[in-house]
Amino acid sequence: MQTRRTLLGLTAASLGGLAAPAIVQAQPAWPNRSIRLVAQFPPGGLVDTVARLMAPVMSQALGQSVVVENRAGAGGIIGTDMVAKAPADGHTLLVSHASVHVFSTATRPTLPFHPINDFTHIMHMVEAPNIILVRANSPFQTLEQLLAAARTQPVRFGSSGIGSAPHLLGAMLSSEARAPNLDHIPYAGSAPAMQDVLAGNIECMVDPITTNTAQMRDGTLRALAVSTSQRLAMFPDLPTFAELGFPKLTSAQWLGLSGPKGLPAPVVERLAALVPPILARPDLMARLTDLQTLPRTPQPTGEAFVSVIREEITAWTAVARQFNIVVG
Repeated sequence: MQTRRTLLGLTAASLGGLAAPAIVQAQPAWPNRSIRLVAQFPPGGLVDTVARLMAPVMSQALGQSVVVENRAGAGGIIGTDMVAKAPADGHTLLVSHASVHVFSTATRPTLPFHPINDFTHIMHMVEAPNIILVRANSPFQTLEQLLAAARTQPVRFGSSGIGSAPHLLGAMLSSEARAPNLDHIPYAGSAPAMQDVLAGNIECMVDPITTNTAQMRDGTLRALAVSTSQRLAMFPDLPTFAELGFPKLTSAQWLGLSGPKGLPAPVVERLAALVPPILARPDLMARLTDLQTLPRTPQPTGEAFVSVIREEITAWTAVARQFNIVVG
């Protein structure tokens, strides 16, 4: 009996000399409340459209409401910055956009966030090519006719603003085509630029194809070239910039899914697995096809998506510096 007491005492003393085991806090199930899906541009645009197509299907799959929240302003910077500074708990997500993460980075001296380090970039979702458009009764039937005029007289092209992707593409086209009179007219968004194209106040505009497809089909607008590497099946008569002699203009504007830096790995993995089947649903794919804004094959996720962003920042920063395009 004495021996047993001695052994018990030694065991207790030995345990007393050890640090108490750490108490592991169980992570709460995710999601445990509604999710904000931030669209950093106003309602009705491409980001808002894609967000609202995805939100109800995400809600059903995750068992929590996914609420689209428009936080527009400063060319998408306000909403993007809000997400960068949100808690990294998976309940605030961003439909990230090349317009902010790439083109604002390339053209603005400073941003309130780092486009890569302050985010968890989950995946590249869809991308939209750019087109150059004229009104139906424009005298320019082809891109070469428009550029020939811009070599001898002012030809105005509208864009959604200084430092936007259409602005940089138009500057590249002017340089590559040796058409120095292709003059940039910036607007506060694509809609007012389009109004002036239709009114005949400017000759053309460069814009993502997305919200223009209906007017292209009904003949209100005529596209002269598209920035894809191959012709679009929906518009087989529309030539690419590359086949017209301007391969440097081959490009697209992407939309991705991102969150604040430090998102938990299980959240990232679940979202990366969840989104591709959502985008592939027949009803969503039909709408995305109508907008000509489709997933890349294969879809870059995680570090592959980050590599896309890094490469595009490098390329478009060089273009912005070449043409001295600075915002602010």
